[in-house]
Amino acid sequence: MVEQLNYRIFGEKSDVILIHGLFGSMDNLTPVVRGLTDHYRIVSLDLRNHGRSFHRSSMSYPEMAGDVFALMDHLKVDSAIIVGHSMGGKVGMRMALQEPDRVRALVVGDIAPAEYPPHHQNVLNALQAYKPELATSRSGADKQLAAFIEMPTVRQLLIKGLKKDQQGHYVWRMNVEGIIKSYKDICAVPETGEKSYAGPALFVKGENSDYLKPEHRDVIDRLFPAAKLRVITGAGHWLHADKPDLFNATLKRFLASL
Repeated sequence: MVEQLNYRIFGEKSDVILIHGLFGSMDNLTPVVRGLTDHYRIVSLDLRNHGRSFHRSSMSYPEMAGDVFALMDHLKVDSAIIVGHSMGGKVGMRMALQEPDRVRALVVGDIAPAEYPPHHQNVLNALQAYKPELATSRSGADKQLAAFIEMPTVRQLLIKGLKKDQQGHYVWRMNVEGIIKSYKDICAVPETGEKSYAGPALFVKGENSDYLKPEHRDVIDRLFPAAKLRVITGAGHWLHADKPDLFNATLKRFLASL
C-alpha cells in the first residue's frame, strides 16, 4: 500500500491543490485557503519530510511530484490546478512538465525553474544546533533559533513545525536530517529535459524578493510558453503571508480566466 501525504480538503467544486515551501506545511497556506473555499475545492497537503507527512531519506522533485500524483490518484482527481509556493512551486513545475494532462493550470509563487545557490545556511545551522531538551516553550525554542536567524518571520515559520513530546519538550515535526541530506536536490532545477508545458501558467513575484529575476524570463518562456507574470507590490518571498488580499485577488483573477 502506497503511503499517502497528509492532506485536508476544504470547499467544493473545481480542484485546486496547494503545495507549501521548504521548512513549511499546509498551515502556511491558510490565507490562500480562506480566499478560495467559496468557489473551489482545495486540497492542501504536507510534502514528504514536512508537517504530518511521512519521512524519507530523499526528496528530489521527481519523488515529490510523484507523491502528489499518488495523492491525486487516491482522491480520484484526474487533473487539477496546482498552486505552489517556492519549493512547492518547483514541485508544481515538475508535475506540469512531467504529466501536463494532469495539470489543468499552474500557479507558481516567487520561484523560477532554475538552480539556486545554497542560501539557507543560517536556517540549516539553527536546525542542527537546536536542542529540544532546552525548549519547554515556544518562546524558548525561538530564543535558540534567534542565535542563528535574525528575521522573526522566518523563525515563526520554523516554530510552526514544532510539536510537544511526552516529556514536554518542543521537537521538530519535520525530518531535519532528510531535508539537510536532500538540500542540494531542493536547490536543483525541476525540469524534465526538453519537455515544456503549454497550459495556462502564472508566475507571481513578491516585489521585494530576489527569487524571480529578469534573467529567469527566458527559461520560463521556454518551459512555460503561455506563462504570465504578476508582481505583488510591497510583498517579499512569503507574498501570500505579506499581502494575502493582493495575492488572493491576483490568484482569483487568473483562475476566473481559465
